[in-house]
Amino acid sequence: MIEEVRWVAADDPVLLPLLQDLARDYDARYEPTDGVCSSAELTRYPPEVFAADQGGGFVAVLRHGVVVAGGALKRGSSGGDGRPLAEFKRMWTDPGSRRQGLAGRVLGLLEQRAAALGYAGLELTTGAKQPEAVALYLRHGWVPDFDPAVPQDAAASLRFTKPVPAPEA
Repeated sequence: MIEEVRWVAADDPVLLPLLQDLARDYDARYEPTDGVCSSAELTRYPPEVFAADQGGGFVAVLRHGVVVAGGALKRGSSGGDGRPLAEFKRMWTDPGSRRQGLAGRVLGLLEQRAAALGYAGLELTTGAKQPEAVALYLRHGWVPDFDPAVPQDAAASLRFTKPVPAPEA
């Protein structure tokens, strides 16, 4: 299997399947808010916030030239020391490629990029109707800002944090 990891611009055409399936998934899982589809979240940030010169990045894992997993990071909120946190967004794995460790691989790639960029820590949010995402983040050492033992059905979003890993040599 030919696999490639590519850091790309957020508007790179290679990401189109990722963004289309995220939109489909968000709209299938969540009701519109004030008449606005949940997939509108994908237009919340302009592509520039994911650019390297803005402290961001978008990673795509491709097989035979087709994206099968990906995710992004951007400058997030400020940490306790005033330095920014890296915020992870747009985590996705192709439905036909799930259960192969790709999401964990994408998380690791994003964590290493955040470390290389000098971020103070990591943060992300996911929806309460994405239990597989919650399980992934817990498995990979992310700390929930909520009690995972309490049903989160009504929560708009679930926040996680994690220290930045030591940069790879």
